[in-house]
Amino acid sequence: MTPSARTQAAIELLDEVVAATRSGGAAADTLIARYFANRRYAGSKDRRAVRDLVYAAIRRAGEVPASGRAAMLAVAEDDPVVAATFDGSVHGPAPVQPEEVGAPGGVMPAWLAAELDASGVPVDSQAALIGRAPLDVRVNRLIADPDLLCSQLDGEPVVGLPDALRLPAGTNLDPFAGQLEVQDAGSQIVTLAAKAVPGQAIVDLCAGGGGKTLALAAAMGNEGRILATDIDRTRLSRLAPRAAKAHVTIVETRLLDPKHELEALAAWQDAADCVLIDAPCSGTGTWRRNPEARWRLTPDRLGRFAEQQRRVLEIGAALVRPGGALVYIVCSLLDAEGAAQVAGFLADHPDWTAESLDLPAGSPRGPGWRLDPASHATDGFFVARLGRRC
Repeated sequence: MTPSARTQAAIELLDEVVAATRSGGAAADTLIARYFANRRYAGSKDRRAVRDLVYAAIRRAGEVPASGRAAMLAVAEDDPVVAATFDGSVHGPAPVQPEEVGAPGGVMPAWLAAELDASGVPVDSQAALIGRAPLDVRVNRLIADPDLLCSQLDGEPVVGLPDALRLPAGTNLDPFAGQLEVQDAGSQIVTLAAKAVPGQAIVDLCAGGGGKTLALAAAMGNEGRILATDIDRTRLSRLAPRAAKAHVTIVETRLLDPKHELEALAAWQDAADCVLIDAPCSGTGTWRRNPEARWRLTPDRLGRFAEQQRRVLEIGAALVRPGGALVYIVCSLLDAEGAAQVAGFLADHPDWTAESLDLPAGSPRGPGWRLDPASHATDGFFVARLGRRC
């Protein structure tokens, strides 16, 4: 592909991303994969270059751009090399017309910037939310040596996390399947709030594909019981093969029927040493990986997430034994989903208390703990550990 053809491909993909944002369609990375699956002639350098152009345009536009061309014109305003590709060549974009302007720049929609500022994430820290994320992995100590893999992969240890490595972008992890799990350092840190030890009975209530489930199993030395549940069949189905590769044998998966979760979990009521809830949320802390997600969020959608969070907190609380703990996690920096959500739960449940946390990175926020990209070089998370009185 010529440089101009790459720019035109990025424009076409951005049109798809904008349309998907407005209709609730697929994420940008999925759309990019589909696009190139139908264009086998594009080599790896072409795919990488187009992908970089797409994400540069997404990161530059705070609001949803009018079109893919407007988004790419904005990139061209800052980059003369990209501007030169608007040359009208056979496979390239048409020349820029005098009346054309690029999409307005910005970090995020104004209402979200105000919400984050009110949640203690000031405007001068918000740009870090859409920066590039590093490649972090968790070494599976059950079958691998972190020091050995660190040297083999030219990685850097992450301070305070003996099983975490930060690797060069693009590192091929295929030969290390089972030995490594791609997991942001922040995700590994908040999982430590479970204080998992061998022999415990733990429920991972919103397990998804099982990243935190496998981290819990490793912390438990593969001794005890973990019940991993979710209402999403596709996501949960990924856990069993991942567990097999990781040599994890203590995990049972269970698909739950929405609104009938407690019926399926009757045997676990008042029985778990710890329930971990990685709750559905806005994902404001993961925009570094999915920057177009900030275009999808609306006040109404945020309100629906808050309702879901209240519900899963009630479900999780019913499973914790007296003296046990509930660990609530969201990959969000909004107080409505984090500190305020937990404060509301505690106000309604006098038999529960917030326990203090001292994690390798982060800082206290309300009744819990928070990490953010600007201050801690991780994805953004809020976590609280709540203890049930005996």
